[in-house]
Amino acid sequence: MKKEIKKDMIFVPHPVLMIGTYDEDGKANVMNAAWGMRSDYKQVKISLSKHKTTDNFQKTGAFTVAFATKETAIISDYFGIKSGYNEDKIAKTNVTVSKAPHVNAPIIEEYPITLECEVESFNEDDGILTGNVVGVLVDDSILDEKGKIDPSKVHFICYDEITSTYRELGEEVGKAFNIGLKIK
Repeated sequence: MKKEIKKDMIFVPHPVLMIGTYDEDGKANVMNAAWGMRSDYKQVKISLSKHKTTDNFQKTGAFTVAFATKETAIISDYFGIKSGYNEDKIAKTNVTVSKAPHVNAPIIEEYPITLECEVESFNEDDGILTGNVVGVLVDDSILDEKGKIDPSKVHFICYDEITSTYRELGEEVGKAFNIGLKIK
C-alpha cells in the first residue's frame, strides 16, 4: 500500500553538473547545478536561477557542462555552496582550467567528461537554459579499447534530493532494450 508523504514531487537521481563560464574579462567561474538533462541528441536543458554563471553566459553565449564524480565530490559541492559574485572559486579550489576548443568557456580539467555548449536560449522567467552541444571532451583514462566511454571507469555521482546527499551510480543491472525481451 502506498502512503502520501508530502506534496512536493520527488525526481531522482539528478546528475551533478558543473557549469563553466567566463566573465567579460575572461575570468573562469563554475557552479554546481542538479536540475539538468539531455533534451535531444545535441542539446541540454538546465534550470537555473540568477547566478554569476547566468550573467556570464548571457554575455559570452557559451558554457561548458562537466559531470561530477566521486573523485571530484568535494570541489563539486563547494562550487554549489559559494557564489561567484563573492568568491573566486577557481583560485580557492586550485583546479586546472583550460579554454574549450570550440566555445568561449572554461574546461575544468579535474572532470573526465566535458560538453562544450553554445547558448540557444535562456528564459529568465522560468530559468531554463537551452544549450547546443558543439563538442565533447573526454579523458583518455575513461575510454575502453574501442575508444568509447567506459562507465565503469567513471565514478559518476548523482544528487539524491530525498536525503540531500550525493550517491555514486552503481553496477550494471542489464542491457537496455534487451533484458525486457525475456518476457514473452
